[in-house]
Amino acid sequence: MTTPGTSPTARPARSWHYLAAAYVFTVGMAGTTLPTPLYGLYQEEIGFSSFVVTVVFATYAAGVIAVLALLGGVSDQRGRRPVLLAALVLSMASALCFVFEAGLPPLFVGRVLSGFAAGLLTGAATVAVMELAPPASRTHAAFAATAANMGGLGCGPLLAGVLAEYAPAPLRTPYLVHLGLLVVAVVLTALLPETVRGTRAAGWPRLRAPRVPREVRSVFAPAALAGFTGFALFGLFTSVAPSFMQRELGVTNLAVAGAVVFSAFASSTLGQLLVDRLTVVRALPAGCALLVGGMALIGASLPAHSLPLLLAGAVVGGAGQGLAFRAGIAAVSARAPEERRGETVSAFFVAAYLGISLPVVGVGALTTVLGLRDAGLVFTGCGVVVALFAAARLRPGGAGGRALRA
Repeated sequence: MTTPGTSPTARPARSWHYLAAAYVFTVGMAGTTLPTPLYGLYQEEIGFSSFVVTVVFATYAAGVIAVLALLGGVSDQRGRRPVLLAALVLSMASALCFVFEAGLPPLFVGRVLSGFAAGLLTGAATVAVMELAPPASRTHAAFAATAANMGGLGCGPLLAGVLAEYAPAPLRTPYLVHLGLLVVAVVLTALLPETVRGTRAAGWPRLRAPRVPREVRSVFAPAALAGFTGFALFGLFTSVAPSFMQRELGVTNLAVAGAVVFSAFASSTLGQLLVDRLTVVRALPAGCALLVGGMALIGASLPAHSLPLLLAGAVVGGAGQGLAFRAGIAAVSARAPEERRGETVSAFFVAAYLGISLPVVGVGALTTVLGLRDAGLVFTGCGVVVALFAAARLRPGGAGGRALRA
């Protein structure tokens, strides 16, 4: 047991520590998007509609939000490493559900477990990567944390698409490979030092919805709105975009479908690199402006049945999401008290995952009435409106812009 205010480990932070934590974060998040290019195969095998696909996807988001809402500050109470290990165990359980899948119920269970894992990872791993970096690497670690999140989400569809297209057992092999990566992640996590200071209570963690500290609220609102908008775009790509590519564009190669989804997340990672050049004050409204352009391109690709336009929308919108996401995390975590940093970051992710879930379910419901193309047009139209509103709030003369400069 440690005494309050002292570090629970005598080991100094080393460069490989934060890089190892970034690997753990990447692998954990990759598992959450592995099923993305495989939903069409599940539809053929089991037989269900596009609306059911969005419901299956939403169960994942519900799991994320439930954990973030109830256990958002658990890593502040118990330490980063135990939470990371718990998340990895849940990821393994999720993968096993898909390996032994024999119908729709295991898909729902696997996605819920995956959501629980992501909920634990998002707050704890984001903060752990930054805390494990030596002082000289803090700037690189901040990028590594957000890049690991988006990069992991993007690597999942790419890995699954390539393996499903070119390896045997397309509905089993991606999850078996992921299980191997998770074993490595568990070993690395066990070797990492703990970063949380002070005495940690025994027994069950205290359930408490994450609350935004008073000193962060003026910045939190505009940053969370930008995060909501960006994650709504990714919700579209990780749920119904592969089905649209197959049905409307004739793209039957799963590796290509996975690569298109990957391009959005890869562009997000690259967009995050621009935050240091633009500063947080400029990056948030700039990210929202790019989100408007990305949504417009995606909307144009639907009636035009154009894969290049869809890909352009993924790249432009992804870059906007990356700018807004990293700038939002930086603004929120910089103003949060150290003892509540994990809780505050988790609250930010609650807002983001509401964006990745609620609009997608709406698209699924509209699909049963309007069809996949027209439902996508409604989604992108609403996305443009929300992104424009966020950009207006975050402009230099707007309320959000003034809060960021304060």
